[in-house]
Amino acid sequence: MKLARLISYLILLLITYTLGYLFASSSTTTSPCSCSSSSPSISPSITQITSLPNQLDHFRVTTRCADRPVEQELVRQTILDRVYNSTSPYDGFPPPHVRGLLRAKRIKGWGSYGAVFDHLVRRVRPRTIIEVGTFLGASAIHMANLTRQLGLRTQILCVDDFRGWPGFQDKFRDIKMVNGDVLLLQQFMQNVVAMNLTDSVLPVPFSSGSVLEKFCEWGILGDLIEIDAGHDFFSAWADINRAYRILRPGGVLFGHDYFTAAADRGVYRAINLFARFHGLKITVDGQHWVIDSS
Repeated sequence: MKLARLISYLILLLITYTLGYLFASSSTTTSPCSCSSSSPSISPSITQITSLPNQLDHFRVTTRCADRPVEQELVRQTILDRVYNSTSPYDGFPPPHVRGLLRAKRIKGWGSYGAVFDHLVRRVRPRTIIEVGTFLGASAIHMANLTRQLGLRTQILCVDDFRGWPGFQDKFRDIKMVNGDVLLLQQFMQNVVAMNLTDSVLPVPFSSGSVLEKFCEWGILGDLIEIDAGHDFFSAWADINRAYRILRPGGVLFGHDYFTAAADRGVYRAINLFARFHGLKITVDGQHWVIDSS
């Protein structure tokens, strides 16, 4: 009698466990999970992986671009009209209140003289170069000299807010500050003046996001676009997606810090995800990544 009751109990327990397991399995596949945020999933589901493009839709840039691009020979004047009230920022430069605070020439960069610049300038022969992240202009000045050697009439647009980063003066004490305004833009412009490149190198001193969106709206396209601003994933991701929209067909995107460990390899992760999402190939030239749209 006891044995029969024990067997009945075990059978009932097994049936209860089986029904509970089946119910839990079906509920996870037919209903959205209402799990607490304190209990995250250990690994993404198949649905999450296959819907990656849909998830990335949340990060799309939706600015409407101009129907027609600005003609190459009108790019400089368009920037002067739109940004500088149709005057050159080099007119009357430097102003008296900063003249004594600038060095005659203070050119500094990172990876600014790599062979990739010569390789790409010779291959693309760009009429318009857009540089995102300029600092003191080392790579922009280098590219300007390369284009001149090839006899190209190239306009280089340098996109940077020219504010540096908190604490950067610990390493660059010679870059002065006036009333909380660091003189990075003014020293950059002084470098361009010193190198006699004011006709081909033009600063656009605002955040990369705002400038690239406006370039899209205005129809300013680049044959060669360098991305070398923020090194964290989100900054690099935003910059390259906005830059891709203003890349002239057949143009080239490239950038520095592909192998740097900064910000948990933010640049590396952003570029790889971007290339995979768009089906593009990444090549490496020294420390730089290169994506050729052609």
